[in-house]
Amino acid sequence: MSNNRYEDCVKYMQAQLPMYHRVGAAAYKTDITNTVLLCEHFGNPQNKLQCIHIAGTNGKTSSSHFMASILQKAGYKVGLYTSPHLVDFRERIIVDGKMIDKDYVADFVENNKAVFEKIRPSFFEMTFVLAIKYFVDMKVDYAVIEVGLGGRLDSTNVITPLVSMITNIGFDHTQFLGNTLPAIAFEKAGIIKKNVPAVIGETQPETTMVYVKKAFQEDAPLIFADQVFRISDVVQTMDKLSFKAVSGLTDEVYDVESALVGHYEIKNITSVLATVEVLSKQVPVSKQAVLDGLKSSILRGRWDIIGRNPLIVCDTGHNAEGLAETLEMISFARYRKLHIIFGAVSDKKMDKTISLFPKDATYYFCRPDIPRGMDVDVLTGWFAKAGISGKAFESCMDALQAAKTAASPDDMIYVGGSTFVVADILSALR
Repeated sequence: MSNNRYEDCVKYMQAQLPMYHRVGAAAYKTDITNTVLLCEHFGNPQNKLQCIHIAGTNGKTSSSHFMASILQKAGYKVGLYTSPHLVDFRERIIVDGKMIDKDYVADFVENNKAVFEKIRPSFFEMTFVLAIKYFVDMKVDYAVIEVGLGGRLDSTNVITPLVSMITNIGFDHTQFLGNTLPAIAFEKAGIIKKNVPAVIGETQPETTMVYVKKAFQEDAPLIFADQVFRISDVVQTMDKLSFKAVSGLTDEVYDVESALVGHYEIKNITSVLATVEVLSKQVPVSKQAVLDGLKSSILRGRWDIIGRNPLIVCDTGHNAEGLAETLEMISFARYRKLHIIFGAVSDKKMDKTISLFPKDATYYFCRPDIPRGMDVDVLTGWFAKAGISGKAFESCMDALQAAKTAASPDDMIYVGGSTFVVADILSALR
């Protein structure tokens, strides 16, 4: 097919119908009516899939990849839907590790423009329905579906899964989800369905009763993963994470190895292990498939080492909780001097975030190449208020080049602050 045909269709989705991750609040929908209408037009593909539904503030994409990898290793054909993408739109829609075909995307857009113009769905609504239609046409055995934003009012909430999983709760997208942890948890808990088991990854005092109440209302079995598993023998390097997890549900002992590193992945993996143990009552999954799936799962942008001498690491952690975990990982690294390339989006509250960062690093500020990117002078001003100075750059790649020029072989360069900073760097390197 003509590559231009595919690219034109992706541009149509992005331009005609708002894309939240690019433009922010203008694209946020407060109900799932459009998704329901689109699903009806395509014969309700969501009702023809067996799904695992994953929500949370941080870790839901890693968890989704872990889950898909495990099910693949168990011998199933697996669809995986995540967002946002870093380099290629098709990263959002994958079957057995392979991105959706460009022809399929183009045909979906070109053959259905009339219904799109009538319903006026958002970019995310279109993309989600494209994904579930594709999964049905590809005859997947199971589909792992990551929530886009929140849960209760998210487009993905039209599915009724085999199991629901919520990784954790933090302060992100507060303009939509609420300014307190219980309010945000209420939105995430919206994915808990009638008689469908729910796994909560992290016990938090402020949110526990929100889940308990919702599970009681839905008569849904409820499990807190961090209360189920005992963790020991943790070994963390720049390239590998390993630990032992003992299940309080089954007494199973898992000797975990993961190429996705960072102490935060321990939480994600234990959440996935608990979800697999619940799911295994309906779906046969061997222990070896679990271990092989965890070991082989790869995800760009999560503690992504893109250079050595100096060590260059990209990480998409972008809220206070995610950045705190990333900075903890940096503290484990060995380096002479730390260089930080940082960019953000314009609607991000920076005060809590900036307080986490070391003042003795060298900073390179940049704006990600999206309409929603924070002006680099505004960003520099935020850091200046906290007593941190740095140089401003027109692009993320300019900032990286400057850091590489200034760094010695035994230094470390960290690239982050926003998913879109990492996306700009990975796109440029590709």
